[in-house]
Amino acid sequence: MDFNNILSVLETDNEEVIEKLLHQYNGENNGTFTFDPKEEDIRSRLCQGLLTVLGRQVGTRCQCTCLETLRILSRDKRVLGPVGTQEGMMVLAGLARLRRGEEGGDSLQDEAQTEEEERVVVEALKCLCNVVYNSAAAQQAGADMQLARGLCACLRAARAGRHEVGLFSLRLLFLLSALRPDVRGSLQREMRAVGLLTEVLEHTLDVHWVGPYEAAPPDPHALPVLAEDNERAMEALKTLFNLTLSDTSDEDGHHQFRLIAAILRHVLMLRTETEEKTEEAHSHAVNLLSNLPTSCLDVLIDVPVHGGLDEYSGKNMDAVQTLLDFMEKRIDKQGSNFKEGLTPVLRLLTEGSRHHREIRRYIKTQVLPPLKEVKVRPEVGSTIRNKLVRLMTHVDMGVKQNAAEFLFVLCKESVDNLLKYTGYGNAAGLLVARGLLAGGRGETQYSEDEDSDTDEYKSAKPYINPITGHVEEPQANPMEEMTEEQKEYEAQKLVNMFDKLSRQQLIRPMGVRKDGTLAPLHEALNQPTPDSCSSDSD
Repeated sequence: MDFNNILSVLETDNEEVIEKLLHQYNGENNGTFTFDPKEEDIRSRLCQGLLTVLGRQVGTRCQCTCLETLRILSRDKRVLGPVGTQEGMMVLAGLARLRRGEEGGDSLQDEAQTEEEERVVVEALKCLCNVVYNSAAAQQAGADMQLARGLCACLRAARAGRHEVGLFSLRLLFLLSALRPDVRGSLQREMRAVGLLTEVLEHTLDVHWVGPYEAAPPDPHALPVLAEDNERAMEALKTLFNLTLSDTSDEDGHHQFRLIAAILRHVLMLRTETEEKTEEAHSHAVNLLSNLPTSCLDVLIDVPVHGGLDEYSGKNMDAVQTLLDFMEKRIDKQGSNFKEGLTPVLRLLTEGSRHHREIRRYIKTQVLPPLKEVKVRPEVGSTIRNKLVRLMTHVDMGVKQNAAEFLFVLCKESVDNLLKYTGYGNAAGLLVARGLLAGGRGETQYSEDEDSDTDEYKSAKPYINPITGHVEEPQANPMEEMTEEQKEYEAQKLVNMFDKLSRQQLIRPMGVRKDGTLAPLHEALNQPTPDSCSSDSD
């Protein structure tokens, strides 16, 4: 389509022709996301022309069509110069019914609207989302205009409002909070957005309280969460994640964080229309739970009205089991990004186990039950333990460390217990990082409840290879038929090979200091004993 023709029409006052021409362009380019770089200048002028039309008093149908065109053009960050200015942002904010820096007043929920007027608001919000995402200048203009304050006002007035208005208001708030740390700070302190978004979640998910921090459990026979409600809830969770990224140790926010934890427990218990959407909801819940103080995680298991398990002091482990199931799904997902998809839930379960005894005890029964099968290597098999042990030697350092730390905490940070379940070879990386190669425990204090070994493990323990963590089949000794001279020759040959590799700096022989840390071999061997250090010299 000829852009010059569109530009010349935009300069007229003929709304019908403008609408007709732009409608044709929109139909042809609705699915376009890549643009010809040679046309950047004329598309930038088209953005300016559209803003000029939108700044005039034109009909709602013409406004909506112009905004649809601008939304398509705003997918290209290189043509947003005219839109990213304060004047351009003011035009879009006005059409979205967002007042500059004010929390009251011109809210679209305060007056009856036609369907076309609502479409204008939604299209303006969509344009603002694209422009803010693609333009640093628009982000600065949005911050200067206090656009976030207007969005908060819109959300406060839209409790029973329209789906798309609420959805794109939340999405725009998410973008501003993600891209502008100063806006994020203002939302936290001045606009009390954490409390507002918590209320949005309560309303959207139809949360009913039966205790201080206990929501009524979802009816197992109820329909899944509607797709529209789920969409708005996900945007609210993402924005709350941004707002809780900073320090959450503020005592004044303790009640608010426990309330969020209770709502997130409710999210974990809900099901949506598809398994994929349910997993997405659980992922956002995990991310947000990871930001909350660990002292709030007891809300996940302390639900007196619903009841719990006697063996875990009456605590309810349904949410913890859901988190374990989610973790295993992420481990099993072929081709997934473990760093983004798995490490958040590993860290969450690790910290929950470290600080809450009942959570640790329950997870250990599921992940590290008493050992019976000791003839198979710990990393071989399909149990959750086997899968986690395999991750202890993963190529990604973060994944490897988080999996090892999780198992270590389940073993109450006891090196002997960890080696029992994983073998020395799989645990070596963690022990080196922790300075525990000589054995011992980590720094966290745990309860004194004892681990009981099975009869199978006790009988097989003397025959378990500590490196591989399993009972190996008897193998022929390759040195059995060698003479002493041959053995000495092979030993000297091996020493020479190590010496050559060491001199070429291809390997570096290491030893373990008495404090359990690694050091070059000559340093470890020559480390003075405590007795020699304290003895008097002549």
